[in-house]
Amino acid sequence: MGRSAFDPGAKGNKPWNAGRRIGAKRALKPQQVWAIRFWLDHQQRVRDRALFDLAIDSKLRGCDLVRMKIGDIVRGGEIRCRSLVVQKKTGRPVQFELMETARKSLKAWLERRGGSLTDYVFPSRVDHPA
Repeated sequence: MGRSAFDPGAKGNKPWNAGRRIGAKRALKPQQVWAIRFWLDHQQRVRDRALFDLAIDSKLRGCDLVRMKIGDIVRGGEIRCRSLVVQKKTGRPVQFELMETARKSLKAWLERRGGSLTDYVFPSRVDHPA
């Protein structure tokens, strides 16, 4: 049987992912995490810093992070040390601990953002109500 004229291998072209590693990416090194935090602070991106710190501490998927409500991480006007979130993909509850750096950045973000306990922690920057 012959090869199709549309087959990239027929012309000797390599596929785009030939020779690349597959699977999960390597975790960020502590030096890289601190470099990202420094850059976000330098650029005064309070929302992005809070989102980054929450992602690092919780190890949740992005869809789970943006679905979080203020009431999930705040109790009595303070940021909780531990929180529980039900993952969208698996439906399983995941408990995680928020370190001091994440609590500080989340507090700074929520003070600037405002809102009630039923509002999202990170509302959409694109689709916001008028």
